[in-house]
Amino acid sequence: MERVAVYIDGFNLYYGMRSKGWQRYYWLNLRSLSSRLMRPYQKLEMVRYFTAKVVYLDRHPEQQRNQHTYLEALQTLPGLEIHYGYFLGKRRTCRSCGRSSSTYEEKMTDVNIAVQLLGDAQDDVFDTAIVISADSDLTGPVKAVRKRYPRKKVIVAFPPGRHSNDLAHSATGSTYIGRDKLRDSQFPDQVHNTDGRILTRPRNWS
Repeated sequence: MERVAVYIDGFNLYYGMRSKGWQRYYWLNLRSLSSRLMRPYQKLEMVRYFTAKVVYLDRHPEQQRNQHTYLEALQTLPGLEIHYGYFLGKRRTCRSCGRSSSTYEEKMTDVNIAVQLLGDAQDDVFDTAIVISADSDLTGPVKAVRKRYPRKKVIVAFPPGRHSNDLAHSATGSTYIGRDKLRDSQFPDQVHNTDGRILTRPRNWS
């Protein structure tokens, strides 16, 4: 069996779904989705999910609660590891009115993916890597894996509504994640946590 490892750019996937208005698919079982991107002769070895914890926003505190619930649900999945970046606070000034406001920028996801992808290739964790992202910053790491380990394949799976020509050309092959794969890869509405608590799909994710 051909061994597969999957690397998921969490916010790239999230914003792809959001751009389509597909919040009903946010309650996503990532092992199930990964399996639907594979061929019958392949075996899923591991899934790595890259994200950052949402900064608390007074106007939208439910975003933090929803993410926390979702991360707990993901932690019930065997063979899935979560890798955290962080949000960096910035001040932004409007050129028209001169008003300043706080904004946050996610950091470290592309670096974390690159480190894990190259490290796992060196450790011979996979025969094929599937990278779920459309971030062109990952073009270099994908090229490096293919050059240093020519027998290994890297497939890019683009989130809904997203694409990068550079990333597609650097990979062995590419595909798109459509509505059907998201729809068929949902957690049940209630998931039992590792300590027995029940995690419920957020109301606005239905």
